[in-house]
Amino acid sequence: MIKLIVKTFINNYEAIQDKKVREAYGVLGGILGVICNLLLFILKLTIGMLSNSIAVISDAFNNLSDLGSSLISIIGAKMSNRPPDPEHPFGHGRFEYISSLVVSFLIFSVGFQLFKSSISKILAPEKVVFNSALIIILAFSILVKLWMFSYNRYIGKTINSSIQNATAFDSLNDVLATSAVLLTTLISHYFNFSIDGIVGLAISVLILYTGLQIAKDTINLLLGSAPDSALVQDIKTRVSSGQYIVGTHDLKVHDYGPGRILASIHAEFPDTISTIEAHSIVDDLEDQISNQLGINMVVHIDPLSTNTEKLSQVNVFVNQEVRKINDQFCVQHIRITEGLHKTNIIFSIVVPSDIKESEYKGISQTISKRLMAAQNHVSIVVDSVVASNT
Repeated sequence: MIKLIVKTFINNYEAIQDKKVREAYGVLGGILGVICNLLLFILKLTIGMLSNSIAVISDAFNNLSDLGSSLISIIGAKMSNRPPDPEHPFGHGRFEYISSLVVSFLIFSVGFQLFKSSISKILAPEKVVFNSALIIILAFSILVKLWMFSYNRYIGKTINSSIQNATAFDSLNDVLATSAVLLTTLISHYFNFSIDGIVGLAISVLILYTGLQIAKDTINLLLGSAPDSALVQDIKTRVSSGQYIVGTHDLKVHDYGPGRILASIHAEFPDTISTIEAHSIVDDLEDQISNQLGINMVVHIDPLSTNTEKLSQVNVFVNQEVRKINDQFCVQHIRITEGLHKTNIIFSIVVPSDIKESEYKGISQTISKRLMAAQNHVSIVVDSVVASNT
């Protein structure tokens, strides 16, 4: 159903790299959220007050917070698409992350208020008034929230939106919460045993956890989390496929918000290739990555020395120093890029399979420090640490 809605209301809906199309997806998701959550809030609040159920009323206000989240997602989609200005030269894409953070605070605030109300209900329990309309509305709410989870997940994956993904996760929590309320109502009616306050407390804790989790994930994005490993590999593969390129290193990815990723990488060319030819090759690679991945890419040209005598000398030097650290370490794929003031030595390290991956970064740093201390005017790039197959 969501695909039909997308095709109906979003022009050129397949061009998800287009910032206007991406904005339209976000706004559509927000509008659907406002409509669904407003309907559920009115229905649940009404039936909750009539049945005297704190669990249902808690669930109603959870939907009200979701409505606020949907409004914020609309604002976030609009604001994040604003063009760059002198104060924000990389655009306003991170506004979406800020919107997600605001949503997490709203969710947490609602959860805290419901936590207090549920404690009061446990201390002074009241009988829940059972009626068939209550059961119908709760069942209807579960179906609506399942659909909301489905369409938010679809939009989130389609446009790689943190706020839509957070909303999808929250909708799934709502399914569990409303299911618990439905179960509570049936138990209270058929077994004459009230667990209304306890379930309300459980729902509030679930809401609090959701708010904290969304805040944590969003703060990681704002601080600058590690890029997706699949994206890193995709970029390296695309650049390595360029004519004459024999290797890559120093890939850096900067995330300024969805659709605003900047990246740079060093591409290694034999020093026999002319600068003009190498520049033409990297220009094509930058355009390809920009068009296909939506990434503003800069490929730096690193000329590799083809002086076999010098390569042999460096190979002996590096292997000797590395084996002083651990005689089971093996050096592979040594390359040299020579500059006026320093020489870059690039290589991979093969380590025993019993060494943990968590130790790889420390191994790289130790090797780099030792080699630079042993030889002036060199820069060391350990482009990978891999486990031995033997």
